[in-house]
Amino acid sequence: MLAIGLMSGTSLDGIDAALIETDGQALGRPLAFRGEAYSDAARAELAEATRIALTYDRPRLSPEIAAAADLVVRTHALAVHKLLREAGVEADKVDVIGFHGQTVAHRPDRGWTWQIGDGAQLAAACGITTVSDFRSADVAAGGQGAPLLPIYHAALTAGLERPVAVLNLGGVANVTWIGADGALVAFDTGPANGLIDSWIEETSGARFDTDGALAAAGRVDQAVLTAMLDHPFFDAASPKSLDRSDFTIQPARGLSAADGAATLTAFTAESVALALRQLPAPPRRLIVAGGGRHNPTMLRMIAEATGSTPEPSDVLGWNGDAMEAEGFAYMAVRTLDNRPISFPGTTGVPVPTVGGVIHRV
Repeated sequence: MLAIGLMSGTSLDGIDAALIETDGQALGRPLAFRGEAYSDAARAELAEATRIALTYDRPRLSPEIAAAADLVVRTHALAVHKLLREAGVEADKVDVIGFHGQTVAHRPDRGWTWQIGDGAQLAAACGITTVSDFRSADVAAGGQGAPLLPIYHAALTAGLERPVAVLNLGGVANVTWIGADGALVAFDTGPANGLIDSWIEETSGARFDTDGALAAAGRVDQAVLTAMLDHPFFDAASPKSLDRSDFTIQPARGLSAADGAATLTAFTAESVALALRQLPAPPRRLIVAGGGRHNPTMLRMIAEATGSTPEPSDVLGWNGDAMEAEGFAYMAVRTLDNRPISFPGTTGVPVPTVGGVIHRV
């Protein structure tokens, strides 16, 4: 099938859109990718919707969240049309869109997770069958609802010596471990770029620490780092998952801009090291995807903390920027074929679970 995957992460930087050809089992073939940045106004609107959603004990629409949901559909439809135009592919040739939506709150401990953006509206806007709401069925069955990419990571790494681990450094970090027998273990490891981005925006007005330059110029405050690592999440057994808001930059306030960046980057690295110790066996390779792979200071700190050599996914010929979007395209095909996308070892769901709601046109 030809499938489009759409991903907008908690960093609120924009939309990733990928077109692949796949049967939802073998890896398939990447065909096109584009990133569509959010405007400052859109980022502010989505951030406000997230702030409001996190105050609720269960999902319910406010005027602000409803407006943000409409924004999500409009911007994602635009990304689809641009992707198809650049790829030279007509919409009627595409079998399915995997539409993640925008997470405004992730509360599996309360029995819910919330990604805004109406799949039926997107299907109508694009004229393509759309799968949305990938996480809710897993949470309803008792799973964490995250991470969902492990099944795609398994397909990507099929030709590599195992065990192997894929570390995704997005707003939140997660790791997938694939054993020699194909066993999957996955969980969130802690914050990745989210806290650092918040710190950079607060202290300089920039969106992120370009090349980790500010962190490289700073000194890690060991007292702050130790206090941040003294959190029950890190001792909890997997599977486990986080909302970006579960940690804040508050402990770093009072540090200089550079020292705060260094300390928060070290926090990501040390939390990855703690996570790797929870894996069933040390991975032979640690492959890094997500925006954090562009941060040499973060990769150096991870290497020092773990004693391993993190390899950016690009060295394997993968598009590390497209991986999550490709993964949701892959999962959408699996959903159409009634194949599971989450598993006991990845989300803690009791049995392999088919996820997503299908909206046909």
